[in-house]
Amino acid sequence: MAPSSTLINKIKVQLKLSISRLRMVQQKDSALAKQSRRSMAQLLEQGKDESARIRVENIIRSDMNTELLEIIELYCELLIARAGLLEAKECDPGLEEAVKSIIFAAPKIEGVKELTLVRALLAEKYGKEFTLAAMENSDGKVSPRVASRLKVEPPEKQLVEDYLATIAEAYNVDWPRGAKARREAEAAGTAGNGEDEADDDEDDDPSGGQKVKAAEAPMTTEALSRATPPRDMGPKSPISVNPPSPSTDNVRPKVNLPGTPDLKPNKKMADAAKSKAVNGDKKAEVGPGGKIPDVDELTKRFAQLKR
Repeated sequence: MAPSSTLINKIKVQLKLSISRLRMVQQKDSALAKQSRRSMAQLLEQGKDESARIRVENIIRSDMNTELLEIIELYCELLIARAGLLEAKECDPGLEEAVKSIIFAAPKIEGVKELTLVRALLAEKYGKEFTLAAMENSDGKVSPRVASRLKVEPPEKQLVEDYLATIAEAYNVDWPRGAKARREAEAAGTAGNGEDEADDDEDDDPSGGQKVKAAEAPMTTEALSRATPPRDMGPKSPISVNPPSPSTDNVRPKVNLPGTPDLKPNKKMADAAKSKAVNGDKKAEVGPGGKIPDVDELTKRFAQLKR
């Protein structure tokens, strides 16, 4: 059991390294494919269609290789996730497609040496007959997607034309001649149909005009008096305090401002206010020059002045 566990651990390590390498190669191929597409658009713009048809095959092959790397990466992740099934002597049916696809594709993938080590370890694990069946795909267990992307055949003519048309549309190149105007006309037609449908929807509602007139009609004085003014109509204070957010310690927090006086007067303040009011009334009766004389007293004073 110990040698088998050691072999499984080696396979898992190489699978992880293979995944990292596969991702790096995919990023590199994607960057190169982007440059190739840009140069292909320039050829189409210059009218070099034959040269573009020949060179676009390299882009197609690069895209197929990128798809192949993605599939193999998924198979490597599958083997890591089901590493416990690798302990068995025979290959589990749930792993057979992944294992045989890796053995079949590893010699044909360039730039991923870790995948070759995975293939050697799997061949050591499952034996010579299993490996030969996977290399020749005699039992058809290799994934058809993997096998189709490893075929060395020229791409179909329709696929080449579709690639060129897609590249031309992506880089706004008029290829084939008149295709750009046709696309713009189709886009304009689609937009026009959308506007017509909107107009039809408006016409279906016969009360739409009446609703607009009712909304535009001025409000009467009685309606204005019943209307409630908005809350933000008056002057606003320049100071605003955001309330604290509730927490588990204080579910209902309140805003406590420092130095805020207590608006409710205590008993001492009430007595002081009452005595102040009484003294104020007496002072008002006396006045600043003494007590205010009544009418009889004023009459006597005028009589004495006449003498």
